[in-house]
Amino acid sequence: MDRSRLAIVIPALNEEGSIGAVVRNCCSYGLPIVVDDGSIDRTSEVSKSEGAEVVRHPVNKGYDAALNSGFRRAAELDCEFVITIDADGQHDPQLIEKYLDLLHGGADIVVGIRHRHQRFAEYCFSLTTKLLYGLSDPLCGLKGYRMSVYRALGHFDSYGSIGTELTLFAVRHGAELQQVPIVVRERNGHPRFGRKLQANYKIFRALVLSLIKTRRGSYVRPESGKSAL
Repeated sequence: MDRSRLAIVIPALNEEGSIGAVVRNCCSYGLPIVVDDGSIDRTSEVSKSEGAEVVRHPVNKGYDAALNSGFRRAAELDCEFVITIDADGQHDPQLIEKYLDLLHGGADIVVGIRHRHQRFAEYCFSLTTKLLYGLSDPLCGLKGYRMSVYRALGHFDSYGSIGTELTLFAVRHGAELQQVPIVVRERNGHPRFGRKLQANYKIFRALVLSLIKTRRGSYVRPESGKSAL
């Protein structure tokens, strides 16, 4: 497959210690797009030196805003698929090949199922979406998307969903979902969402908003359900 048809979006904040290896390992699968979300270290420079396209926020805007920027850039580059992966080394880039095979095979959304949840709020979020939609781990950062899903909604996130709005939109509108069990490595550096109480608050907020938000629009799958690769 032409590498330019797959964007690998990597939101990053002060990840100079891990981002180089992540980008390097992603390059053989597609085009890494690192969104440097206001880092004060050398995250951008290291990413560029390893071959990534870099989108830089001059100030920190948060995880969802970084993914919004990454998807916007992937759309500008006319990519067909996007896979999101964390910058901290928790996700194994070799899983990209499996995700891409599933997208190529007709999946609209591919979502990882982590072997463990770190917080009580994550467990509650996952239990809710599993009961409602059969979606086991919406907060997993390793996800794959057909860009037609993104274009149908028109954005990645609008309310601070912690990376879940586009996925929930897709499953609510009949998109084909594939889920992949994954093992998450230990994180390098501090947790993204801060202290335990603050993190649980953010996750519960995203869950409540995801349940009360109404989403206009619809998703119509491509006629064949597959790309012509």
